Amino acid sequence: MAAKPSSSHTKQAHNRVEQLTAEALSRAFFVEGLTDEEEDDNPYLEYSYHEPGALPGTLTIEDDAPPPVITLIDYCEDSATRIPINEPEEAIPYLDAESVSWVDVKGLGSEDVLKRLGDIFNLHPLVLEDIVNVPQRPKVEEYGDQLLLITRMVTLKDSGRGFFTEQVSFILGKNYLLTVQEEPEYDSFGPVRERIRLGKGTIRSRGADYLAYCLLDSIVDGFFPVLETYGEELEELEDEVVAKPVRTTLEKIHTIKRELLNLRRSIWPMRDAISALIRDGEDLLQDEARMYLRDCYDHAVQVLDMVETYREVASSLMDVYVSSVGNRMNELMKQLTLISSIFIPLTFIAGVYGMNFNPDASPWNMPELNWYWGYPLCWAVMLLTSAGLLFYFWKRGWFENYSGIRED
Repeated sequence: MAAKPSSSHTKQAHNRVEQLTAEALSRAFFVEGLTDEEEDDNPYLEYSYHEPGALPGTLTIEDDAPPPVITLIDYCEDSATRIPINEPEEAIPYLDAESVSWVDVKGLGSEDVLKRLGDIFNLHPLVLEDIVNVPQRPKVEEYGDQLLLITRMVTLKDSGRGFFTEQVSFILGKNYLLTVQEEPEYDSFGPVRERIRLGKGTIRSRGADYLAYCLLDSIVDGFFPVLETYGEELEELEDEVVAKPVRTTLEKIHTIKRELLNLRRSIWPMRDAISALIRDGEDLLQDEARMYLRDCYDHAVQVLDMVETYREVASSLMDVYVSSVGNRMNELMKQLTLISSIFIPLTFIAGVYGMNFNPDASPWNMPELNWYWGYPLCWAVMLLTSAGLLFYFWKRGWFENYSGIRED
């Protein structure tokens, strides 16, 4: 069974390689870190689907897809080299070497370049379709001497609110790894590149399967900073939804619920894909790599548990918001009721003495109207009545506000 692309492709591209190899080697330099992220708006996760009647293996590229930027990182235990690739054929000499070759493609904007990469790596048309027609559901599939792994990468925005999401595809073979990223601006592979450049750890002395684990682990760990921000937002909303709920509070909760759903749709199938990766790929994954992948699987389960917990918290905040708004309405009605209760006896007294009976016609017609202290006594009765009602309401605790929370 062939472990690498066949030599026939090397012979077919021999003439072109001779022209490009010297230029490629002259541009060789050591691996550098990540570039700064830029803000962009990403739609919520949707899955790609065929138009009715389309042939299997049909490539669908969006008009605004960025052009591919190809970088080759070739390393062994003693050295590491990073080479920007202008033409896919420049990578062929490195693929035939005994060192580990990582070909990283960022952007899906050129069908010609992607098909040429497919020819160089002997990719099945269905593999190329899954790579190009994004987004796909995270999964693992075995194609002969290659493993296809589809994942979802999330990157926190610079503003600290929201995240970018993109598809990252892995093609694992013997001594080589091809990664295809949907967007060129954002990724979480910087620490892995730095470890290769500086020779930290044992990554240089291990194979392509360990490199695939390191990149997959970086993708899974990239969920934690995103979830940390949502945990902080939910803590702030817990106080806001009880102390001072407004319409924007409900909008924030709804936005968080939608974004957490997006995270769940990303990590849930990835957990299953990692589990399948541990079981499959007997010829490409060493036992030690499987052991590390189990740890990566545990991280994915932890991420999924956090997502589910935060979704439950967000749902409960919705209920608390409705209850809090209802409590505030009840408090308002209680205040109006107290005011009405105080003025009801006062209105009764004022109504009685506004009946305009003539005291001269009968001694029983409001004799107190002719009293010397009649008017002050009326005021005294009204004030004492109001004070008595206020004291009664206070003793019953009806002035207590139950719609908010007390801060220590």
